[in-house]
Amino acid sequence: MKKLSARRRHPLAAVVVLLLALAATGGLYAAFAPASKAQADETSQSLAIDEGKKLFSVGCASCHGAGGQGTTDGPSLVGVGSAAVDFQVGTGRMPAQQPGAQVPSKKVIYSQAEIDQLAAYIASLGAGPVAPTSKDYNPDGADIAKGGELFRTNCAQCHNFTGEGGALTHGKSAPNLEGVAPKHIYEAMQTGPQNMPSFPDTTMTTQNKKDIIAYLDAVNGDDTQSPGGLKLGGLGPVSEGLFAWIFGLGALVALAIWVAARTAKAKKS
Repeated sequence: MKKLSARRRHPLAAVVVLLLALAATGGLYAAFAPASKAQADETSQSLAIDEGKKLFSVGCASCHGAGGQGTTDGPSLVGVGSAAVDFQVGTGRMPAQQPGAQVPSKKVIYSQAEIDQLAAYIASLGAGPVAPTSKDYNPDGADIAKGGELFRTNCAQCHNFTGEGGALTHGKSAPNLEGVAPKHIYEAMQTGPQNMPSFPDTTMTTQNKKDIIAYLDAVNGDDTQSPGGLKLGGLGPVSEGLFAWIFGLGALVALAIWVAARTAKAKKS
């Protein structure tokens, strides 16, 4: 009887074994779960690239080449990055209807999911600017005054003082920025589409870009008012007043000449 009692397990032995088993299971999960998640993300990215390649072959390869290397009808897309694809396709500029001095925006023909797949494929061809997240271009908390200063220094020469656009040389133009999505404004600054220079983060920080977006929203938003009436491109009260004086005085001078001529003719008769 004493020998049997000596061999009997301690009452807490089962609890200890259970805890060791749970610890082992947790260790295995910690070891394999991250790898499984990473593998799932990699698989999802591979699928997006494959689908993007199919879309590219149908809608883009005729101009940009089967591998995005470019042709005489379209530039190389190697290294342009996902931001350029999201901007060009997301604004309807691509696929282009016909070649010309400038490709205008038009109705978007791809869904956002398809645009993301195209962007994934183009990004796989070579590193380039990455499409921003909402945190990057959300203007909440931005410095509107600083954004106006940056815009007038870097952008107003082409886009006008309030982003209303303007004509350039050789049939080109700077588009009106009113109603353009903040994401696309941010991507345009990243990638420098067509005639526009690019402003990477090394040249213009993310905060600076947010400030500019906030400024454009302030001067072209739905709640924006123009107390002066016809704002003439937002040139400001001095230049707009000068415009009124020139044309107003010109009209008065023309009226005075007409009255004098009529009076002289009436005296002769």
